[in-house]
Amino acid sequence: MRAWVLCLLTLWLLPLQAAERLPERVRLVSDEWPGYAERDGSGLAWEIMRLVFEPAGMRIDHRTEPYTRGVGLVQRGEADGWLGSYRGEGFEKVIYPQRTYGIDPVAALGLASAPAPDLSALKRYRLAWMRGYGYQRYLPDVGGYQEVQRRVGILEMLERGRADYYIDARPEILDMLAKSPEPQRYRITDLRGIPLYPGFADTGLGRALAALYDRRMEAILADGSLRALYARWNQPYLIDTYSEQTDASH
Repeated sequence: MRAWVLCLLTLWLLPLQAAERLPERVRLVSDEWPGYAERDGSGLAWEIMRLVFEPAGMRIDHRTEPYTRGVGLVQRGEADGWLGSYRGEGFEKVIYPQRTYGIDPVAALGLASAPAPDLSALKRYRLAWMRGYGYQRYLPDVGGYQEVQRRVGILEMLERGRADYYIDARPEILDMLAKSPEPQRYRITDLRGIPLYPGFADTGLGRALAALYDRRMEAILADGSLRALYARWNQPYLIDTYSEQTDASH
C-alpha cells in the first residue's frame, strides 16, 4: 500500500518538477521587422511572446540579429528560440510547436511598368529575397533566384534590371516604399500567406518551451486575447482565414 501511494505521489510530482526546470527568462532572437519585432523589444511579435510566456512566470530576453545568425544562436544553445520561422526550412537541431502565431502575407515587389507576376509561373522571373528566407520551399515552381544581405539597395536592383521581383512580407515591402521618393514607380502583388512559428532548440528545455507555447497559444486563441492584440497593433488577423482555407482544401 505504501509503495502504491509513493508511486502516485511520484507521478503527481513529475509535472511540477518539469515546470520547475523552466527558467525565469526565455532568450528569444529575431530579425528586425518594423512594427513586428523592433530592436527595443516593441512590436506585435514581441508582444505576442510576452502574452504567451509572462503569465507562466517567464520574462522575455529579446535580441535582434539577422535571421540566419539567430537560427545559429539557437542551434548552438546561445538562445532558446527565434521568431518568424516557417515550417520545413530544413534547419537541424531545432523543433517547432504546433500552433502558429500569425500568417506572413508574402508579396512580390516589382516595377509598376512590369506585369504583375503569376504565382503559378514564377519560373519565368528572376527573383530575389533576403538571405536565409528560403521562399523557394513555399512558392510553386521557382526558377532562378538570388539572396541579398540587406534590404538597402533593393529598389535600385529592380530599377537596373538585376531582378524582376523582390519577394518579402508585405509590411517589409511597405516600409521600404515609405522611404522611397517615388513609391508610385513600384507595384506590390500579393502571393500567399505562410504560417509563422517560433523555432526552439531540440533539447529538453526547447521541447518544454514548445509545449508551453502550444498550451498558452491555445488559451489566447480561445479567449480572444490574441485577436485583440492584433487589433491593438492595427494589424490584420489572418489566422482564421488561413485555417478556413486549409480546411476547405482537404
